[in-house]
Amino acid sequence: MLRRVIFVTAASFALAGSGFAQSQMPFALDWQFEGPAAPYFMALENGHFEAEGLSVEITAGQGSLDAIPKVATGAFPVGFADMASLIKFLDQNPDAPVTGVMMFYDKPAFAIVGRKSLGIEEPKDLEGRVLGAPPPDGAWAQFQVFATANGIDVSKVTVEPVGFPTREPMLAEGQVAAVTGFSFTSFLNSIRLGVPEEDMTVLLMADYGLELYGNVIIANTEFAKENPEQLTGFLRAVAKGLQDTVNDPGAGVDAMVSRNPAMDKDLEVRRLELALRDNIMTDWVRENGVGGIDEARFARSLEQIAVTYEFINGPEASLYFDGSYLPDDGSLMVE
Repeated sequence: MLRRVIFVTAASFALAGSGFAQSQMPFALDWQFEGPAAPYFMALENGHFEAEGLSVEITAGQGSLDAIPKVATGAFPVGFADMASLIKFLDQNPDAPVTGVMMFYDKPAFAIVGRKSLGIEEPKDLEGRVLGAPPPDGAWAQFQVFATANGIDVSKVTVEPVGFPTREPMLAEGQVAAVTGFSFTSFLNSIRLGVPEEDMTVLLMADYGLELYGNVIIANTEFAKENPEQLTGFLRAVAKGLQDTVNDPGAGVDAMVSRNPAMDKDLEVRRLELALRDNIMTDWVRENGVGGIDEARFARSLEQIAVTYEFINGPEASLYFDGSYLPDDGSLMVE
């Protein structure tokens, strides 16, 4: 049923392509307007989208599994989603017209966030302790790979299923020694709840054997084929917005404040700075530019996904990422 719906809506999207061709480029985020989304708003605020002849409206989302179908069905030409979620979606819906076109989180934010005072400083410290993990959590989905890479005996880890709203409060109250989550989110939420920063341990899974990529800009492939220059222009504007954000993270958050008046600016600047440091502006990105992938690493990441996910079809890297729309004018070299 899902495949048939996607086919029909994609066909409708293709017929309506002329609407998008007139510079309308709505963009579907995977989450709320928070610090790490600043580069898109800087591209909007500083006129980079406009310079490419694009009219971009940024829409908040409710997770990758919300953003991916929006783009696959043609409701949005471009969006933002977790690469592992995209891979699984395309494995289950191989005809869906959606693919990754610009890698944005070179390292995923998946992490184990724990407290030193509760005995958590290294991966093996999880043995004999309680780990709080929301069942739908993306970091929890990678825990078996993380455990295998670090020699953790999972039978010695007590896993407590928790809800997203109760995850950090349970850590702050000492009901669990560590939680799975996004590094910058669980870290900052715990500090806001009174956990001293010096008591926090953040084990970024990408630094402990996880080869997976993080979030990626995705595009409807029918739109991309019909409007390659617009898509490239969009990606170039995003890269410029990222450079502006690296230059001035505070201004990046300011670009969102008017759209989210309840935003805690200081908190979101901190969240943005952590995302830039740990996930976006990695050593690989500084050397190679933002947006591309290392094909050997990507192949290894597919092998790791297969540890906890049984592919219906054989993994096919070309289905999940197409770097041909990335600009080649040097704009991807963010410093």
